[in-house]
Amino acid sequence: MSLATASLTSLRQRLTSGEISATDIIKDVTTQIDNRNGDIGAYLRWDPELALAEAAKADISLPLGGIPIAIKDNINVTGQSCTCGSRILAENYTAPYDATVIQKLRAAGAVPYGRLNMDEFAMGSSTENSALGITRNPHDLNRIPGGSSGGSAAAVAGDLAVAALGSDTGGSIRQPAALCGCVGLKPTYGRVSRFGLVAFASSLDQIGPLTQTVADSALLLNHLCGVDPRDSTSLDEEVPDFTANLGQDIKGLRIGLPKEYFIDGIHPGVRAAMETAIKKWQALGAEITDISLPHTDMGVATYYILAPAEASANLARFDGVRYGYRSSTATNLMEHYLQSRGEGFGPEVKRRILLGTYVLSSGYYDAYYIKAQKARTLIRRDFEEAFQKVDLIVSPTTPGPAHKMGELKDNPLQAYLEDVFTIPVNLAGLPGISIPCGTVTEDGKQLPIGMQIIAPHLQEARMLQAAHAFEVG
Repeated sequence: MSLATASLTSLRQRLTSGEISATDIIKDVTTQIDNRNGDIGAYLRWDPELALAEAAKADISLPLGGIPIAIKDNINVTGQSCTCGSRILAENYTAPYDATVIQKLRAAGAVPYGRLNMDEFAMGSSTENSALGITRNPHDLNRIPGGSSGGSAAAVAGDLAVAALGSDTGGSIRQPAALCGCVGLKPTYGRVSRFGLVAFASSLDQIGPLTQTVADSALLLNHLCGVDPRDSTSLDEEVPDFTANLGQDIKGLRIGLPKEYFIDGIHPGVRAAMETAIKKWQALGAEITDISLPHTDMGVATYYILAPAEASANLARFDGVRYGYRSSTATNLMEHYLQSRGEGFGPEVKRRILLGTYVLSSGYYDAYYIKAQKARTLIRRDFEEAFQKVDLIVSPTTPGPAHKMGELKDNPLQAYLEDVFTIPVNLAGLPGISIPCGTVTEDGKQLPIGMQIIAPHLQEARMLQAAHAFEVG
C-alpha cells in the first residue's frame, strides 16, 4: 500500500522509528501523482526533485518532520508560481516570499509539495472555473470534486497527497471535503494568518487543512495558528494543543440541530445519513436539541453582496502593469487595462467583479452593501443565541452529493446554493469542520457526503474532540 494513503500520525510513527524515510514518502506520493493525476487533475504542478532535496534535509524530530503537504494555488511559496487558477497570473508571476502558513509548516519540519488546482481566485464551488483545467472527483470522474479547494480535496481523497492546505471563503474547504469524502476544517476567522494568501474577500477568507482523519486535521492545525503582525486581522489568542482532547468521550455534550438546515430539497440520501448520524451522536452520549437560526435564508444573498464587493476591490490590483497577464494588442493605457483584465479573467470572476462594483457604486451602496452588513450581524447573533443553549451545531455540509460535470454550468444561481449550509459560518467568523458521513448511490457509484460541525468562536478543540469521537465511535 502506498505511503500516500497513510495518515499523518501513522507516518510520523514510522518515520521516528526508522521504518521509513522522508524521501520514501515523497517517492510514493510522486508515483501516485504520476499514475493518477492525469485522470483526476488535482495538481497543476509538482517538483519531485525539489521535494526530495527538502525531504533529505528534513528534521524528523520535529512535529511534521519530513511530511509532504500539498498547497492550494492561491498560497504563496517562495520561487513557485501562484496562479490562483487564473490566466492573469499563470504566465509570469513567481512568488517572492512564503506565506505565513508555509513558514509555519517549514518550522514544524513539513515539506510543501505540489500546487493544487482551484476555481479561479477561489470563486466557485466545482473547480470547473479554473483557467488551467478541470479537476474531477476521484469517486466518479464524471462528477465535480466541489470547490474552490477542489484540487486539495481530490488530492487527499484520491490518495495523491497525505494532506493539503485550502482556503475557505464561503465553504471552499468544507464543501469539497464533503463531496470527496475527506476531512476539511475552517478555523475561526483570524486563527490563521492570511498573509501570503491571495485575497478574494478579506473579511471571510481563512486558510485550513484537508486531511484523511480528524486527528491529522488537529495535528496540522497546531502548526498553522497564531498571531501574525503582518495580518492585522489575526487573533492574539493562545493556541492550544488541538490533539489533547482527542479520544475523550462526549457524554453530555449538547448538540443543536437547526431546523433551517433540514429543509425540503435535501437529497433523500443526505437526510437518511443525517438521521443515522443523529442516532450515533446519541449513542455516544450527546444530548440532541432542536434549535433555530432564523436568518439562515439571508445567508446566500448576503454573501453574494459582501464577497463580490470585497473581491472587486481586491482584484483591482491585477492590471497587467507590474506583473501578471498583459494584453499584447493594447495601444493606449485604457485599452491596456480593459484588454488585460478582459482577456485575463474568466467569466465567473468577471461576474463577481461586476456585481461587487455595482453594489458599491453611488446610489446602491446603502441599498445593498449596508443592508447586507446588517443582515450579517443578524446571522452572527443567531449563532450567539444558539450557543447559549448548545455546545455545537450539526448539519449536512451540502444539500446533496457531487453533481455531474457541466450540470450547473449555465445556472450560476443554482450553483451558488450549493453552499447554503456553509456560508453562514463564514459570515459569522466561526470554526466549522466537515467529516465523512456515509455515501449515496448515483449511477451505480458510491458518492460520499459530509456532516458539518460548527463550534463557537475559538472552540476548535471542542469541535475536533466531537468530530474525532464520531469518526472512531
